[in-house]
Amino acid sequence: MTIEEDSNVENVDFGSAISERYLSYALSTIMSRSLPDVRDGLKPVHRRLLYAMMKLKLDPSSGYKKCARVVGDVIGKYHPHGDTAVYDTLVRLAQNFSLRYPLIDGQGNFGSVDGDNAAAMRYTESRMTEICTLLMEDLDKDTVDFRLTYDDSDTEPVLMPAQFPNLLANGSEGIAVGMATSIPPHNLHELCDALIHLIDNPKATCADVLQFIKGPDFPTGGTIIDSKSTIDAAYETGRGSFRVRAKWEKESFSHGLYQIVITEIPYQVQKSRLIEQIASLLMDKKIPLISNIRDESAETIRIVIEPKGRGCSPEIIMESLFKLTELESRIHLNLNVLSSSGVPKVMNILQVLQEFIEFRQEIITRRTKYQIARIDERLEVLHALKVAYLNIDEVIRIIREEDNPKKELMSKFFINDNQAESILNIKLRALRKLEEEQINAEHESLKKQHAQLCQILENPRLLWKLIKTDIATIQKKFSLETALGARRTNFEKVEMSAQIIDISAFIEKEPITVICSKMGWIRSMKGHGLDLSGIKFKEGDSEAFIVETYTTSSVLICSAGGKFFTVLGDNFARGKGHGESIKLMVDIDNHDVVNIIPYLPGEKLLLASTKGKGFIINSDDAVASTKNGKQIMQVSGDDRCVVCTSVSGDMVAVIGTNRKLLVFAINEVPEMKRGQGVTLQKYRDAKLGDVKTFDSNEGLAWSLGSKMRLEKEIMAWRAKRGSIGKIPPSGFPKNNKFN
Repeated sequence: MTIEEDSNVENVDFGSAISERYLSYALSTIMSRSLPDVRDGLKPVHRRLLYAMMKLKLDPSSGYKKCARVVGDVIGKYHPHGDTAVYDTLVRLAQNFSLRYPLIDGQGNFGSVDGDNAAAMRYTESRMTEICTLLMEDLDKDTVDFRLTYDDSDTEPVLMPAQFPNLLANGSEGIAVGMATSIPPHNLHELCDALIHLIDNPKATCADVLQFIKGPDFPTGGTIIDSKSTIDAAYETGRGSFRVRAKWEKESFSHGLYQIVITEIPYQVQKSRLIEQIASLLMDKKIPLISNIRDESAETIRIVIEPKGRGCSPEIIMESLFKLTELESRIHLNLNVLSSSGVPKVMNILQVLQEFIEFRQEIITRRTKYQIARIDERLEVLHALKVAYLNIDEVIRIIREEDNPKKELMSKFFINDNQAESILNIKLRALRKLEEEQINAEHESLKKQHAQLCQILENPRLLWKLIKTDIATIQKKFSLETALGARRTNFEKVEMSAQIIDISAFIEKEPITVICSKMGWIRSMKGHGLDLSGIKFKEGDSEAFIVETYTTSSVLICSAGGKFFTVLGDNFARGKGHGESIKLMVDIDNHDVVNIIPYLPGEKLLLASTKGKGFIINSDDAVASTKNGKQIMQVSGDDRCVVCTSVSGDMVAVIGTNRKLLVFAINEVPEMKRGQGVTLQKYRDAKLGDVKTFDSNEGLAWSLGSKMRLEKEIMAWRAKRGSIGKIPPSGFPKNNKFN
């Protein structure tokens, strides 16, 4: 039987099938995994984890339980996913450097700010924190809806009846399909101020509530350097970012010495990675104002940075570090959350607070109705008990003599089945006068409570007053005066963003001679005009370039690949050894060094390749800011850049390996910023040998052994650029080089 004949096979367009299934996956990811709910600020995995801990009675006053037990309950009853994902969630909720108000009290190794992983779940223990219980308070009073678990064997809450805005207090992050959320943590005291103001002024605007919410409050502290207007703009749109810097202080010693101590780092920056980053910059000599860095952290962060000299300003050192490292980082804000209607939406700060207040109104209303229903049930029972005590003899007679006492009680005293059952359940010892008095007192008390609760439902002002009281209670419990509630992140106005500091101003200017060998070993020696006859090189190596410059000056290195690299004179290895490989300083990609010349601003340089092409470049355009260098001359295949020389005079002399010399005016060579250049000399089966610029009034000179030869009559070789040229004068070097 063919597929077409099979009645169980349905022909569906492949594109439509993929679209339908991917849409289902996307919705599942958005709704049930990645985005938090605006009302309780939790994702399903968080909600199920905390509910499982509540069922295990792991409240703050109880003992700890193994995390493996908690994770087992979560994945067995509520969340059918991997244990690693659930345990990672538990660990994060217990880290005081990840959550502003940790929801889990962990015992054992739960990781560190260095990025260390937590111990295995069989070694760690956990229980809920006090603030966590506020998320689930009144959960048993019909405040939220429950739904069946994945296997229909139990129920779980759809939401938590959160008493505080957990979404903003602890923040949240998540990546869904086509959307993401990123919410930094905030100070709970400030959030409560904003909520109380919003209750008192329902028509308040974003600007009104932002008078109370200054900005994020990170668990790791730090300093926010954005302006008030920038922060407000991010909250008003629901999208933006905050620049956060590490906190530091200067520790002074005698004789003007000091060290810089970093005490707080930006949120979600790993301390170990940060130190490695600074140490790498130190090794690459990109921060020469620093001599050493060490980590003296214990329970608190203490990163010590030692300056190179007492004359270096600590502010300038830190500005350089802020620019080059994660000591200044950007924390993003994207208030993309699930609204109360279950739709993903980017909200502003006012909408988030309004959603929470409306949620609290619904919680209080449902709780009040539940309490009224329970009181009604109890009053019904108490009414039956009062009837029984007033007619105790008759009740005893009915119970002793009648075959169906419940039915007889119901017809005799006009009570329902539940009331009759409560009479029948009275113990003999309860038939005392004192018990009757207690029942009457309880009845009166419950009637008063019932009246008060009914007033809450009937009078919205009383309802809002109750919500406001609950928020004020939480605010007092986690006020700015408490250790947990105190603001940790402060604000500082920075006029300009961190700039790259000109470190040459802080380096002592000394004359140096840079020596580079043919194999690429480079070093420097102090002084100019040195006797270098005694310089030794590695076996098989010899001198290639000798450049006199200063420690505060830069040196340009041109490679055969057409790239230029820039190195500060102070960064060359010093001493009488072989130095260090040039490949450790710049990424020269195995290409030979064509020339090393001191950088002079505005100097003209002539570049030429083996194909006989070349152009003039301004030295300012050749300066590279990174170790990777800057590509100036475009070469391909077997072509190589072979000449990089300073332009002096008004003429250019070019000679090829075919021993043809050509002389033409320098103004025939264009000035470019990058490219292949123009043809300097035409070849058939030859390559460019050498290029030299000179003054026509002085003549063309070249070295011949230890002597110099000068040719003033150059008209015989004079032609237009791109010509073939003629045989050079007799006595011209056989290696076709001017020097």
